[in-house]
Amino acid sequence: MPLEEFKQSDPLTLGVELELQLVSLSDFDLTAASPDMLDLLGRKPFPGNVTPEITESMIEINTNVHTRHGELLDQLRSIRDTLVRAGDMLNVGVCGGGTHPFQKWSERKIFSKPRFKQVSSLYGYLAKQFTVFGQHVHIGCESGDDALFLLHSLNRYVPHFIALSASSPYFQGSDTLFNSARLNSVFAFPLSGRAPFLLKWDDFQRDYFTRMENTGIVKSMKDFYWDIRPKPEYGTIELRVCDTPLTVERAAALAGYLQALCAYLLEGEEPAPAEDDYLVYNYNRFQACRFGLDGTIVHPKSHESLSVREDILATLCQVEPYAARLGGTQALEHLRQVAHAGNDASLLREQYAGTGSIEGMVDAAIRCFRGAGEE
Repeated sequence: MPLEEFKQSDPLTLGVELELQLVSLSDFDLTAASPDMLDLLGRKPFPGNVTPEITESMIEINTNVHTRHGELLDQLRSIRDTLVRAGDMLNVGVCGGGTHPFQKWSERKIFSKPRFKQVSSLYGYLAKQFTVFGQHVHIGCESGDDALFLLHSLNRYVPHFIALSASSPYFQGSDTLFNSARLNSVFAFPLSGRAPFLLKWDDFQRDYFTRMENTGIVKSMKDFYWDIRPKPEYGTIELRVCDTPLTVERAAALAGYLQALCAYLLEGEEPAPAEDDYLVYNYNRFQACRFGLDGTIVHPKSHESLSVREDILATLCQVEPYAARLGGTQALEHLRQVAHAGNDASLLREQYAGTGSIEGMVDAAIRCFRGAGEE
């Protein structure tokens, strides 16, 4: 079916989706608890939305649409508290983190839902290996043209969000040496990566999506696993590169940063995006995944080498007036502290170094999600 028209939404509104781990408190491995968790949560009003994910060891929560960081944070805390109480009733731990450090993908169960079964049939073992956990941030756009402008203007800042959110250093029982190993799993899908360089919605709709649909490869925007994708039914762009942080405070801060950055870009504070900007995109993405805040990226316009940490700190200063106008000053301050002190991947490695226990990392993640780290 043809791609729907881009729904106009209030510009710079924001919402968050978080994919969360469901963990057995007896051995700290993932547990197939989502059917029981969803049944329990469905018995009374939930402060947002909660849905299944592709395997039964994970759930996804969605916030409402918000205009300010503080409102978003309040709702995320309310959702967290509701999930923690439900988990306590089921003897299940709930936590963030982009990967579970030692679960075995072959033991996962696909959730009984037609789309998930279709994905499993198409992608084979990759579907179960997709038991990884990300944060998606939606930003409202006034038009499809604005959405595509922001999507491509943000390419230069994607490493910031990877490095700040990185929380997946361990996978299948081993230290991967990456800050974000999760994105390697995403990159295995054939329709991952970046969106085609088109800046007009009509061109995207007619010259790209319709032709792709005619190949039979795609049926909807859900079939694209791009780092950033437009969501015409919501009137948003969706940033998809973030690992799920260990705390809802960090999740809200990342959304507030993206909101301020989009406001800054819409003011024309940067040169217009160009297709050649993507010459350095995969390299920069790798640097942020591998080395996190200690990575070195190449500026797509000047080709200058930049420290990821220093580039983040400089950009936080640049967008500060926009964050203040939108009520996001606290979000930027949270991320400033992360840039100095280290991300969640560093925290998890420190936990392992201190205890020598891979299960202890999961226990620490559960404790973080319960409320440690609130500001």
